[in-house]
Amino acid sequence: MKIAPLWNAIKAFPSEFAPVFLHTGQHYDIAMSTVFLRDLGLPKPQFNLSAGSGSHAYQTAKVMVKFESLVKKINPALVLVVGDVNSTVASALVCAKERILLGHVEAGLRSHDRAMPEEVNRLVTDALSDFLFTPSRDANDNLIAEGIPTRKIYLVGNIMIDSLIKAKAKAESSTVIACLGLTNKSFVLLTLHRPSNVDQLETLRSIWEAIEAISREAPVIFPVHPRTKNRMASFGIKPGPGVILTDPLGYLDFLCLEKTASLVLTDSGGVQEETTYLGVPCLTLRENTERPITLTLGTNELVGINPKKILARASKALRGGCKKGERPPYWDGKTAQRIVKVLRHHLR
Repeated sequence: MKIAPLWNAIKAFPSEFAPVFLHTGQHYDIAMSTVFLRDLGLPKPQFNLSAGSGSHAYQTAKVMVKFESLVKKINPALVLVVGDVNSTVASALVCAKERILLGHVEAGLRSHDRAMPEEVNRLVTDALSDFLFTPSRDANDNLIAEGIPTRKIYLVGNIMIDSLIKAKAKAESSTVIACLGLTNKSFVLLTLHRPSNVDQLETLRSIWEAIEAISREAPVIFPVHPRTKNRMASFGIKPGPGVILTDPLGYLDFLCLEKTASLVLTDSGGVQEETTYLGVPCLTLRENTERPITLTLGTNELVGINPKKILARASKALRGGCKKGERPPYWDGKTAQRIVKVLRHHLR
């Protein structure tokens, strides 16, 4: 979702850019990789590092070794990385050591919780980047507070919203609502995948207690991440009749569900942003978020993992007592164009 707008914006200047599309293979499941390339109109990546799964250290190291070999071969003028996953920080470290210009899209986001592996990835990547493309003013403030020179920081908006705006009309033709036997605004959509939520039995049981209670008020649609599916099986957690499990969904099908749900429950950063843009009530099953603008301006609320609190806020939202939000500045579908404008100026 973050690469597609950039790819299209860069390809609009064939005389100035010769882009190379690299897939690290960190996400390798067909439903979480290939389907997204198709839905977003992206070409087959020119290179795939096939990093696969593993511990944070193993996965990061594997991407570093393979990426280093590739950049020595193709010698890029600049590398663009997105988000906060292990592939992001691995690529950033290689670029720093090989003296290659680095641009980070979605820079400056902070949860201020270093227990989150993604927070460490964000801090390291931003410290090493030459171009820091931020989605909101709070991200600029974070970078400045960390001593990043302002000349490196560019407020460009939210790249995820570029993809959402382009795909919104197409998502309306999705048949997923009918296939699941649903009607608009009659269900709750759930995503749950963060290790801090699904890897510990007591935490997952606590969240699941609330999910089961909510499912007695409205059907809960749950596209299950492979990691979560494995943990639920190992912990013996079996969904009740009100929870409808599906395989991971493509971008268009998920967007269709997201925009027509009565309420979204999530621990995903991207979903917090998408629901804010769509005006859909969102409850985040975490104690903190690196996207505070979704709290101050958007439709998002933090509810943590306490089942009573989750149920109380969900019940209120389903009765119409949801938070009304607004769209943050620069979330207008033109983020990729702003990034490419900066790159054209500097790479000349």
